[in-house]
Amino acid sequence: MVHQAQGQLVQEVATGGLPAPPSRYVLREKDRPTGGGAAPELGFPTVDVQRLADPGDVEEAAKLQAALQSWGLFALLGDRHGIPEALLDGIHDAGLEFFHLPSEEKLNYANQTDGGEFQNEGYGIDRVDTDEQILDWCDRLYLHVQPEEERRLRFWPTHPPSLRKLLHEYTLWSEQVAKQVLRAMARTLGFDEEFFAGRRVGDKVASYARFTYYPPCPRPELVYGLKPHTDNSVVTTLLLDRDVGRLQVLKDGGRWVDVPVRLRRGELLVVVGDEMEIMSNAAFRAPTHRVVAGGRERMSLVIFYQPEPNRDLEPAEELVGEGRPAQYRRLNVKTFGDGFWDAFARGEPTIDFLNARVDKEAAAVSGA
Repeated sequence: MVHQAQGQLVQEVATGGLPAPPSRYVLREKDRPTGGGAAPELGFPTVDVQRLADPGDVEEAAKLQAALQSWGLFALLGDRHGIPEALLDGIHDAGLEFFHLPSEEKLNYANQTDGGEFQNEGYGIDRVDTDEQILDWCDRLYLHVQPEEERRLRFWPTHPPSLRKLLHEYTLWSEQVAKQVLRAMARTLGFDEEFFAGRRVGDKVASYARFTYYPPCPRPELVYGLKPHTDNSVVTTLLLDRDVGRLQVLKDGGRWVDVPVRLRRGELLVVVGDEMEIMSNAAFRAPTHRVVAGGRERMSLVIFYQPEPNRDLEPAEELVGEGRPAQYRRLNVKTFGDGFWDAFARGEPTIDFLNARVDKEAAAVSGA
C-alpha cells in the first residue's frame, strides 16, 4: 500500500486557510531557499533553433556550445522554434483549467491503482516513501505521451475537452524541436547529426509530459515548490508559466540563479538531462535546478525525452579515449528510469543513487 500521505493533495492543503504549511512540507532551516540571484552580466543564454539547423552557421553553434558548457540549459527564441504561440497559450490554459477542476473530478485520473499502489502516471503528488520525507509544494499530472500507441488514455483528462488534442499537437511539435537540438548538439562535438538523435536515442523516442501546479503558499520561504534535481531525460523541453517565475538553476560555486521571468511568451527552455550527460561522457552536464514556492499560483509543462527503454545507457565510444576515460558505467535505460523515482523520493541525484559514476581509480586504469 502507498504511504498515507500519498493522497494529500497540495491544492487542498493550500485552500485550507492555514497560516503556515504543515510540518510535512517544512524544510530544515539549513535547506530552506534563501532566494536566487539575477542572471550574470553575460545574460541568460538564448539560441535560434532555425539557425542551428544550418551546419555552416558557426556563430549560432558557438552560442549553443557556450550555453551547454556554462548553463546546461538555454531558451529557444519564440518566433523561431516553429511552435505556434496560440498552441503554447492553449495548452497552458487547458492545463491550468484542469487543475482548477473539483478534486473529485481530477481524482478520476489519480496516480494510484485500484489496489492502492502508487504509479508514475496520473494526477496527484510525487511518490511518498517514508514518514521523514519532506514533501514538495506542488501537484502534478504525469502522462506517457510517446510512442503514441503506448499512451494510456485513461489517464488523459477529458475535461477541459481541448486538453487531449492540444497535448497531442504540442507533443509532436516539441519532439521536432528536441530532435533539432540533439542534431545540433552532435555537431558541436564534431559528429554527424544522427550521433545522438538516431543511433543512441532510437527512432521511437519515449517521452513523458508533466504538468506541475504550484498553489499559493502562506510561507513560501519554508518549503520547496519542487526540490533540487536533475532530469531523467536526454533533453527536456519546458514551457514556463507566462507570468510567474521561480525556477532556479544551480550555477558554478553553488549559487542559485533565477531563470528570467521574461521567458513566458513563446519561448521554450531546453534542459540537458542525465542520460545525455552519460552518453556524452560528461561533455554535456545535466544542471541541478529547483522551483521555489510563492504567493501566486504557477503552472509549467515539461516533456522529458528518453532513449528507447530496451537500449543501454553508456558513454559513446567515440568520446572515450586515453585522455578521457569513461566517466560512467553501463546501465539499462529502463533500470536508470526506475532508479530515478527512488532517487527523487530521497532527494538524491540519480547518477549518484545508482552509483553510475566510474570511480577515479578505475577510470585512470581504463584510460591508461
